[in-house]
Amino acid sequence: MDSTIERRISPGQYIDLLNSSGLGERRPVDTPEAIAMMLEHAKLIATAWDGEALAGAARCFTDFAYVTYCSDLCVRREYQRQGIGRELLRAILRAAPCRIVRLAAPAAVDYYPRIGFTRHPSARTLLPGELA
Repeated sequence: MDSTIERRISPGQYIDLLNSSGLGERRPVDTPEAIAMMLEHAKLIATAWDGEALAGAARCFTDFAYVTYCSDLCVRREYQRQGIGRELLRAILRAAPCRIVRLAAPAAVDYYPRIGFTRHPSARTLLPGELA
């Protein structure tokens, strides 16, 4: 398995990966334009490849000094439980050696403590139109 931050991915490849990882149900996979913007505006993307097959990706925003927010960490179901997610995070940490913040999808909430993440009880979210 090869992981890199140099290899670009297309919106179609990312949509396929999101759907095959289970994260597609929580992302706008029916709107390729939104996926294209998500990829274009991410500051740092690490990908894992099995030959020409995209096995996983970590899509992040970072200032490279203090914090990196990992908005997506996804691995195809057939590649899960092989350490690929951990390797993607290592690639992110090599590129941006600072703290990583991650909000876990409900299905992955038990995964992150197993690889070293600590719980942060004060995280909050705000959707468009909800600002008081």
